Amino acid sequence: MASGSDDEGIDLFQEPADYYPPEKEATFASHRLLSGQELTVRLVGHNPLWGHFLWNAGRTLSNYFEERASELIQDNTVLELGAGAGLPSLVCAINGAAHVVVTDYPDADLIENLRYNITHTNLLPSPSKGYLWGAPIEDLTKHVPSGVGFDVLILADLLFNHSEHAKLIKTVQLTLKKTVASKAYVFFTPYRPWLLQKDLAFFDLAREAGFTVTKTFEKVMDKVMFEEDPGDELLRRTVYGYELTWASCD
Repeated sequence: MASGSDDEGIDLFQEPADYYPPEKEATFASHRLLSGQELTVRLVGHNPLWGHFLWNAGRTLSNYFEERASELIQDNTVLELGAGAGLPSLVCAINGAAHVVVTDYPDADLIENLRYNITHTNLLPSPSKGYLWGAPIEDLTKHVPSGVGFDVLILADLLFNHSEHAKLIKTVQLTLKKTVASKAYVFFTPYRPWLLQKDLAFFDLAREAGFTVTKTFEKVMDKVMFEEDPGDELLRRTVYGYELTWASCD
């Protein structure tokens, strides 16, 4: 076969420059504190784990903590799981938490974004970690003085991930300090209302694992996050809040 000069320098396996869509750039979202101050967080441009949204449960739980900071947050140790932008953790740090550890799935973009939000809120002592639910916790608990667990756990809009409920419960078991006052705060919205019972199955697992489950909060937001989504609009606008506490601390 004769070789033509037109083929020289061409890689037949290289896609054209515009073959892949451009990566979405990071966006920013604001949250108003009770003081009136605007707290701005960066969101990843796009992420299959949904870290590119500031979810209603995160906003609502942030307000909940801020309103009750002297009772729930001040001088306590805090761990957030599946943090996304980490808004509740930032609010806890601002409101006097002793130590805050912020975690999400060990994806480079997610963790780098968490670090960005921590440093740009001048909360340098708060470490951010990649963490797989159900995995060993030594790399998390080394950041708290006791090394035996956290006073406060934050689980904001995580229950949609039904296949991971058992691992999430295991992490709560491993990381929640075994005292009467220690609590895991589980806030969520049923964005897929037809799967609400699967969301709520998390709490059945929690009871089986030795926790007392108490519903403590319900708020209807002004509007849904995703207007085009199907299902009951009232449910898609509602944030539910539950607390997990140890049934026995023996």
